[in-house]
Amino acid sequence: MSTPKDTHPPAAPPTDEHFGKHRSRRHHDHPHHHHGWWWKTLLVGLALWVVTVVVTTVTGNSNLVPTLIQVGSFLVPCTVVLFVIERVTGNISTLQLILAFFVGGIFGVLGASLLEADLSQSFWVYGLVGLIEEFMKGVLLVIFGWRVVPKTAKQGALLGATIGAGFAAFESAGYAFNAAITSQGIDLTSLLETEVVRAILAPVGHVLWTAILGAVIFGVAAGRKRFRWSWWVLLAYAGAALLHALWDSSSELASVAAVLINGRAIKELEAGFILARTAEAVSATTTVLYIVGIAVVSIAGVLTLWLTLRHYRRRDNNAQAEEAK
Repeated sequence: MSTPKDTHPPAAPPTDEHFGKHRSRRHHDHPHHHHGWWWKTLLVGLALWVVTVVVTTVTGNSNLVPTLIQVGSFLVPCTVVLFVIERVTGNISTLQLILAFFVGGIFGVLGASLLEADLSQSFWVYGLVGLIEEFMKGVLLVIFGWRVVPKTAKQGALLGATIGAGFAAFESAGYAFNAAITSQGIDLTSLLETEVVRAILAPVGHVLWTAILGAVIFGVAAGRKRFRWSWWVLLAYAGAALLHALWDSSSELASVAAVLINGRAIKELEAGFILARTAEAVSATTTVLYIVGIAVVSIAGVLTLWLTLRHYRRRDNNAQAEEAK
């Protein structure tokens, strides 16, 4: 008695398309997604920084100063990179992000330093510095993002934040070094103040400005393998440079505004002198206005990034809805 034959056709052999889909899924499956390593690293790094401060203070060992500069300057920027690694998708790898952080940061500060070397000191120099530094980070963003797929505003913001974090880390190390070295020796207090302030402000400085630029550059190129030109890119570049310039000039703008607000200070300056109590009042007002100015610039940057990401997310959702009809 013969057994009934299987009427089902034999399974088709796997095709290149089949393997391509699996490769695509592997590109999207990042093993470090949403493990919370960024905030764990921040807490552990903060504890190590505090221990380093205590040991350096107690022993007075100047050999620990480079360690203190490195930990204090790189802690928050490295935390930003881990935050990005846990959220990035597509074919960009962890190694590429680390290279973007270090290579982008080094070439960014070197290129900006060369271009800024001959700038004359004036109020308008802040605008030129903003244009130069954001241009350097924009070029690096395009280089590192050239083969990134898919190109979405979120991907661009994350990659931009990584390059901005690298720039911030190396720049902060330079500022910390300059604050520490004085004619009387090492000024540990000035070093620590510089590191704390720059660490707190790092996420709303270079990280935020380059994230805005990256979101627009990638958002304009959404659905394509290559970047394309748009006037929105130029507008985003100008906006990032403007936020950068306002940030850098906040101290001077606050000082001028404080003097103008204090009528007594104007009269005394016109007479060729200024009393101690008037100078103290102007200094206090300057500090308040500086903090307010930094807060306003930071809020404006965060709001700009949020609106940019929301715009491109809605556009992508509408495009998908149209395709589904």
